[in-house]
Amino acid sequence: MNTDIAIVGAGPAGIFTAVEMLRRQSRRKITIIEKGKPVEERRCPKAVTNKCVNCQPYCAITTGFSGAGAFSDGKLSLSYEVGGELPTLIGAKTAQETIRYTDGIYLEFGADEHIEGLEETDEVKQIRTRAIRAGLKLVSCPIRHLGTERAHRLYEDIEHWLTEKGVEILFETECTGLLIENGRCRGVTVSDGHREFELYADETVVATGRRGADWLEGMCTAYGVDHVPSTVDIGVRVEVRSEVMETVNRALYESKLIGYPPPFKNKVRTFCQNPGGFVAQENYDNDLAVVNGHSYKELKSENTNLAILCSHNFSVPFNQPIAYAQKVGELTNMLANGQILVQRFGDILDGKRTWDRELSRSNVVPTLPDAVAGDITSAMPYRAMTNIINFIKAMDHVVPGFAAYETLLYSPELKFYSNRIKMDERFNTNVAGLHCLGDSSGWTRGLMMSSVMGVLMGRLLA
Repeated sequence: MNTDIAIVGAGPAGIFTAVEMLRRQSRRKITIIEKGKPVEERRCPKAVTNKCVNCQPYCAITTGFSGAGAFSDGKLSLSYEVGGELPTLIGAKTAQETIRYTDGIYLEFGADEHIEGLEETDEVKQIRTRAIRAGLKLVSCPIRHLGTERAHRLYEDIEHWLTEKGVEILFETECTGLLIENGRCRGVTVSDGHREFELYADETVVATGRRGADWLEGMCTAYGVDHVPSTVDIGVRVEVRSEVMETVNRALYESKLIGYPPPFKNKVRTFCQNPGGFVAQENYDNDLAVVNGHSYKELKSENTNLAILCSHNFSVPFNQPIAYAQKVGELTNMLANGQILVQRFGDILDGKRTWDRELSRSNVVPTLPDAVAGDITSAMPYRAMTNIINFIKAMDHVVPGFAAYETLLYSPELKFYSNRIKMDERFNTNVAGLHCLGDSSGWTRGLMMSSVMGVLMGRLLA
């Protein structure tokens, strides 16, 4: 089987590679290989069962057209300062210009025109002042919020637009290897569950998303693609009553705060804040359950949730940060019998586990009802746990009440970005004809910057 451009993964990076090629009037044949299903066929049984049933062979929330994008809260960060390290590769000016262009494409497909956190109000200045006093940095970033339900519809429209324009999408088809001949990538080997075949291509784009970071690392090792271990994020998802976050939610919608708490001075940051949102479970390969958060446009809870992530970097002799984070997640899952663990912040400080009956007495009602009450500290590494505790205490000076006894911490929240592919500014690897994009490449974090990387790749391939 032959094509001109083979794209592995139908997440934002792969999608926008194809979108931009078509917008540039490219006549090259594009084939997308996607392990999951079309957007319109993706269903999470938990909506009916109220409990994660560990879908096989993959989780419908993380796998399928648009990747985790269709089931995420759908926040588009409109500043080059947020979303990974891509600006260091292509330049801040190019990154910001491409964000504006890519945002225009999202608007064409129905994104909400309203932008959150655009104005530097007195409230924002007061929040920044409190952050400075607490030793934290507030990063200003306008947000275009799609909402989980609108993101689903938007990506479905993009999917249909691509197929109408002649893009071939091979759903429920898994990439099993690369075709490397004389130092050049000639395509990929794929399997649809019934047969395995070779797909030859002039150029191959691998964009497997955060969920595919471990898979890509294995491919790089097997085929000699230059890469270096980078950062892995380990943390928790925090949930409080929305009254506690009311000022920040109103002024910023999403507060992006960064700190380096003592005694270790590791980077700790907030991520993916969801006013009126819901804590959610995602399942990765090897039955690894991790926690995330969603925020809908219409449906709202009484709580706000956000991630607090601690960045870990390793050097010699250890160079497997993804495996390290997975072990932390596996140990936490073991304590929760394969589910997500939840604990009150006050219980952590008191050195005790949380019990279900204690959760039932709190003002904060968990929005992940099947989370298991227990002891996060029995699985979380000491360094990460200490960083998280001290960061939450600092946050309490910015948002009074954030470090309340009943504040909920869910674990594990893991971000597998650690495999960074060595590439030039045209996204060329050391293997000719092979390009790696999006979160799995280690260069981006989140919907917008992954989409930007796809747009730039599309221009180069058009």
